[in-house]
Amino acid sequence: MARPRGPISGGHLVEAFLEMMSAERGAAANTLAAYRRDLDDYARFLVRRRTGLENAGAEAVRAYLGELADRGLAAASAARRLSAIRQMHRFLVSEGLRGDDPTGIIEGPRRSATLPTVLAAVEVERLIETARAATLRTDLSPAAAARAHRLYALMELLYATGMRVSELVALPAGAVRRQVRYLTIRGKGGHERIVPLTEKARQATAAYLAARGEAATDDPWLFPSFGDSGHLTRQQFARELKALAAAAGIAPAKVSPHVLRHAFASHLLQNGADLRVVQQLLGHADISTTQIYTHVLEERLHALVTEHHPLAKEAE
Repeated sequence: MARPRGPISGGHLVEAFLEMMSAERGAAANTLAAYRRDLDDYARFLVRRRTGLENAGAEAVRAYLGELADRGLAAASAARRLSAIRQMHRFLVSEGLRGDDPTGIIEGPRRSATLPTVLAAVEVERLIETARAATLRTDLSPAAAARAHRLYALMELLYATGMRVSELVALPAGAVRRQVRYLTIRGKGGHERIVPLTEKARQATAAYLAARGEAATDDPWLFPSFGDSGHLTRQQFARELKALAAAAGIAPAKVSPHVLRHAFASHLLQNGADLRVVQQLLGHADISTTQIYTHVLEERLHALVTEHHPLAKEAE
């Protein structure tokens, strides 16, 4: 049942905060829309308690979190709401609009330690090989061949770099060149990071550009849409990836662009990469986000002890 949408007290403050997030931190449109929804809901709650953003205390914040729990909101979603509220109140303090931050002593909702779904290395190899095999077919029309090469290039790039799908589909036309060994990725908040490129990823991209023909030089996107103007959408890539999984004999429900990003990180850690390095490659601002992969490190440490410690093996 939809909640009543009453007046928003301090709506101008929310607008000022969103303007700051856009101008100073380069927040993306989707991020700003999420902040707006969360803060509007919080502000309306404060109206019902006859208070507002300028004077709400810690008890009001706790009461709001309690209401979210009563609504059945997942802990992860409530934690995201609290993050938006924290940033809002810190903004008000920094602007001199209030002298304290009521969220400073608030403990966030406890989130369950759910582990990301990860494909085995052999499953990722099967996906990539299935995509590559499709590019070798001789019975495809030029348009179908271009689509096959596009999917293969997307797969090689995604598994080689661990990019977010939004970063991948929005790569500019000149992002990948044969002689370039590194790729510059513009991530969340406009932050840039550099990741190494594999030779397979460069070759797959070059073959894809050749399959596109002359159109490859006329579009600003590396992966333009074959239909309307603009680049390939995340949704279209996800659909093509599901179809590829079915062709490779892997349950489509197990596969998504984000799952391949998890596979990139997990397989690096399994093979000895440092957690800080993986954090940089993924573009995580906080190491705590990358720590969802610590189970991989724990498994590797356990295997090392079991294999090398003299007392780990039972006496024969």
